Amino acid sequence: MLSSRALVRGLQVGLWRRVSTSASALAAHAQDIEVIDCSIPQYNNRLDTPLPDIPFVRNLTAEQKKLKEKEKESWTNLTKEEKLALYRLTFELSYAEMRKSSDEWKTTLAGVFFFLGFSGLLVWWHRIYVYGDVPHTLSPEWVEKQTKRMIDMRVNPVHGFSSNWDYEKQRWK
Repeated sequence: MLSSRALVRGLQVGLWRRVSTSASALAAHAQDIEVIDCSIPQYNNRLDTPLPDIPFVRNLTAEQKKLKEKEKESWTNLTKEEKLALYRLTFELSYAEMRKSSDEWKTTLAGVFFFLGFSGLLVWWHRIYVYGDVPHTLSPEWVEKQTKRMIDMRVNPVHGFSSNWDYEKQRWK
């Protein structure tokens, strides 16, 4: 009887696993996934490597090709706009533009302050509605009575609490 139940359970689990994995496999192949070939050089803007392996623009238009041909001649013939256009063909951002800070820190700081404020409200709510009153055993009078009782009982007289009390002068050592 037990073995037949285990067999039925095993078939149900196996069947379910087969159905769920095939559905997920079909769902994974339903979309086209762009795979990046890491064996060829990629363009990226990085501060630690400011000179990328390949130019920013790889497919040139007709006017960009003319500008590249004009680049091979004397640069004194180029205007400032043409020099800038040639620079932008090779680099997306200048080094100064890469180093320019963003305002992302403001968003991060606002999120931190929001969660700190929310946590403070949560702690405040707990103190008012969840936690009860402070136990009477934490009142100064109770602590004083308890300390006196521990001294009278000579609790741990060698290295502990009572070893710091001078019984002759009735004060702390």
